Amino acid sequence: MIQNYINSTVSKYASKWLVLFIDILIVSFAFILSYFILFNLTMNFDVNKLFVQLPFIALISLISFLIIGSYKGVVRHTGVRDVYNIFNAICLLSIITIILVVANRKYDFLGDFTVPLTIIIIHSLLSFIGLTASRYLFKAMYVNFVASGYKTATKNVLIYGAGESGILTYNALTNATKSKVKVVGYIDKDDQKVGKLINGVQVYNSDVLTESFILRKDISEVIFSIQNIDHKKLRVLVESLVDFPVLVKIVPPVEDWINGELKLSQIKQVQIEDLLDRATIDIKNSKIEEELKDKTVLVTGGAGSIGSEIVRQICSYNYKSLIVIDQAESALYDLQQELKQNGFHNFIPIVADIRDKNRMNNIFQEYGPNLVFHAAAYKHVPLMEYNAYEAIKINVAGTKVVCDLSVQYNVEKFVFVSTDKAVNPTNVMGATKRIAEMYISCMQQLNKTKFITTRFGNVLGSNGSVIPLFKKQIDKGGPLTVTHKDVTRFFMTIPEASQLVLEAGAMGTGGEIFIFDMGESVKIFDLAKNMIKLSGLKYPEDIDIKVTGLRPGEKLYEELLANGENTLPTYHKKIMISKVRELDYANIRSNINQLCVSNMFFDTDTVRLMKEIVPEYISKNSELCKIDDEVRKKEENKDTDILEDKILQS
Repeated sequence: MIQNYINSTVSKYASKWLVLFIDILIVSFAFILSYFILFNLTMNFDVNKLFVQLPFIALISLISFLIIGSYKGVVRHTGVRDVYNIFNAICLLSIITIILVVANRKYDFLGDFTVPLTIIIIHSLLSFIGLTASRYLFKAMYVNFVASGYKTATKNVLIYGAGESGILTYNALTNATKSKVKVVGYIDKDDQKVGKLINGVQVYNSDVLTESFILRKDISEVIFSIQNIDHKKLRVLVESLVDFPVLVKIVPPVEDWINGELKLSQIKQVQIEDLLDRATIDIKNSKIEEELKDKTVLVTGGAGSIGSEIVRQICSYNYKSLIVIDQAESALYDLQQELKQNGFHNFIPIVADIRDKNRMNNIFQEYGPNLVFHAAAYKHVPLMEYNAYEAIKINVAGTKVVCDLSVQYNVEKFVFVSTDKAVNPTNVMGATKRIAEMYISCMQQLNKTKFITTRFGNVLGSNGSVIPLFKKQIDKGGPLTVTHKDVTRFFMTIPEASQLVLEAGAMGTGGEIFIFDMGESVKIFDLAKNMIKLSGLKYPEDIDIKVTGLRPGEKLYEELLANGENTLPTYHKKIMISKVRELDYANIRSNINQLCVSNMFFDTDTVRLMKEIVPEYISKNSELCKIDDEVRKKEENKDTDILEDKILQS
């Protein structure tokens, strides 16, 4: 009961006035002790004068502490800054005392207040030592006797990185009250640090990080605390640990620390996104700010994964007005509240369907946008494979509506968000996006609005992304589902993709398809295994991976360039322009118009027409493959007939 009372009492911060009172007591005791030291621990001095001087010393110390504020620090978190404040307070105390003693000798207004200079010096040293020692004593008592009473079981932790960030991580771990952590060592490659002690903790070379070392030291967690670490290097280091029985955690970048201070709650378990994440594009001489200045910007699909990030990034620029269009009212409402809370008010959220030409016409007429970023689309491959009507209606007809209105209302630039699935498409979704690209190329020939296309791969954390799916499956205990052992995908971050779209809008002069250097493709099966291991589980003992087979329309690997395309460089080494082959624009435009009309009447031959518009569109793992088979048979029969005619003629 007493222990519970003590725990509940000290868990609250001590009153600053109590700290001030104790500090004055320590200073007063130090003043008495200084007399005993000066007179060789005897009482061969005027005790009456001591008791006359003592109230003045207490009063002066009170004034000094109030001015400096040394009593305001939280004792259990005493650090160098608190010691510095104590030093300043003692210096001020000594200066005031000396001034009063000198003035009193001359004017005699305080009677027996004649403190020897030697006493003042001894008193300053004793006070500084006493105040500093008392704080660290209370801190040690709290950590060792009180906090240990309600901490969880001890776990041994290894900090990877013995730099400043590593030391701050150590402080965050050891100062935490509700998790008893013991740092058993640092890991660092700096030979000047290896073998030395930091905070009494050994620094080891990275070579010692083996399974036997981890088991011998009973290490539960390895925390990476290296700022600005290259993601490839981090991936290699983490992958070298995933087979060991440890949790791997990471310290966030300094700019994400709360008020510049690292909190224990911010040290998170390494996520697969941390390993796939790429350094943000550093675009020099960016024209984005100039392009958006005083412009009315319209974003379709503005509440989606890419669209909402485009909106967030545009909000940081000096635009005239921002129109955000989406048919999903809940997602649009959430974005509206987020922007308001962040202090952005110069935007107009509109619930609308881009397929509704009358509604979109009214919006264009009312707001007269200068720039359009078109991100609205259906993008789920398996769903769209058997919902071709909807895919064509939004991805082709919807894009056509926005394109036509952009030309009609003299929009300066139209930036289209496409996908790598539009390259040599094998599914309805990819084919509709490719047809949309082709229609945009046709509209560019009018030389009015500048039409620009951006093409990139999968986006981390977007709706329907594989990583959130794997996380849910791990939470449920598995198994993780992978469509094929050899399937690979490119990945990029949402902010990176959105920045590319904005840059394309600034860089483009019309007619370009911008392609981003996606780096290395990732094998999804390996991705699944690493996610299991990063969750502290074992594959296949704890969670298995089930291969389900390729879904309708799914590819083994994605491409960024179609057959017959190559690239041209831009001023940024990671952004390229696809040099596309020439199209029969009049014929293409006519066929696309026919596709949209046929789709309105639920024509079952719309997929056939799509394959005529996009000859490289060949279905895979889908019932639509039979259309390709029929076309192939017709071609074969046609070739046979031609051959027979030649034989008869000869």
